[in-house]
Amino acid sequence: MRRICVFLGSNAGNRPEYREAAVAFGTRLAREGIGLVYGGASVGLMGALADAALAAGGEVIGVIPRGILEREVAHKGLGDLRIVGSMHERKALMAELADGFVALPGGIGTLEELFEVWTWAQLGSHEKPCALFDIDGYYERLLAFVDHVVEEGFMRPAHRDMLLVADDPEKLLALLRGYRPPSVTKWIGRGER
Repeated sequence: MRRICVFLGSNAGNRPEYREAAVAFGTRLAREGIGLVYGGASVGLMGALADAALAAGGEVIGVIPRGILEREVAHKGLGDLRIVGSMHERKALMAELADGFVALPGGIGTLEELFEVWTWAQLGSHEKPCALFDIDGYYERLLAFVDHVVEEGFMRPAHRDMLLVADDPEKLLALLRGYRPPSVTKWIGRGER
C-alpha cells in the first residue's frame, strides 16, 4: 500500500483516547512508509493525525474544498494541499490517490465518506479495502446496525465482511494488506433460485 485515505473528525471528540489513537496511526503510517491522504484540515482529530504523520517524516496529502479553506481550518504545514471546488471533487480525488480507506471516530461527514467508498466497493467500482479503526468501541453500535441490515436481507454477508475492523494500528494494517474483494453481486435474489 502506497497511500491510505483516512476519514476522521474535524472535532476532537470527548475522549483523549481518540486523539491518542489518531496520533499513533499517523506515526505508524509514516514509519511504515505509507502516505496519508486526508481532508486537509488542521483541527480536531484530522490535525492530530496529520501532525503526527508529518512529525514522523511521512507523506501527507490534504484535499480541501475552497469553501472550507476560506474558513481558515486548512493545515498550513502541508507540503501538498490540494484545493478543489466541492466536497464531491474532494472525495473523488481522495479515492483516486489512495489504495485503501480507514475511518477513525468522527461525525456524519466521516460516516458519509466511509459509506460512499464502501458502496463503491460493493458495486465493484474499486477493489480497495475499507476499514474502521474502532477505538474504545466507538463503532460497536454502528456495526450492530450493519449486522441488522444483513439479517433483514438488505446486504450480503460477504459485503458486510468487506468492512474490516480492528482496534489497533498493527492489526488494522495487516487486515488492509491482506484484503481480497468478494466476487458476488450486490443484488440479493437476482438470478438466484
